[in-house]
Amino acid sequence: MIIGIGSDLANIERIAATLDRFGDRFRNRVFTQVEQDKAANRADTPGTYAKRWAAKEACSKALGTGLRMGIAWKDMAVSNLETGQPVMQVTGWAAQRLAEMTPEGHQAIIHVTLTDDHPWAQAFVVIEAHPHNAPERA
Repeated sequence: MIIGIGSDLANIERIAATLDRFGDRFRNRVFTQVEQDKAANRADTPGTYAKRWAAKEACSKALGTGLRMGIAWKDMAVSNLETGQPVMQVTGWAAQRLAEMTPEGHQAIIHVTLTDDHPWAQAFVVIEAHPHNAPERA
């Protein structure tokens, strides 16, 4: 069952201007080291950051809080599987909120998809509650 859904649209040029203006201060406040390393290895560094920014916004919406109630930017982190598929990990207050909204006997699975078409970056997050006794999914 779906227990949360969120989407966000970010302007890549706005993120690029923020990176130019605030540099490491912005990067270190919002993005984990894994996210920073990923962006540094991409030709479109601002686009990579913009997609991850949008994913964090979308995740906070799927958690039903937006970026308030104690969720920190780094409590939500995007990484990639070897296949390139993006995945979202939550820690801190975001993980606590996820646990609170997950029905008993279920496991929460966060699905995330990212896309961009300059100057826009977009993310969708769907949080699924999967019964513990259900067959494993690939």
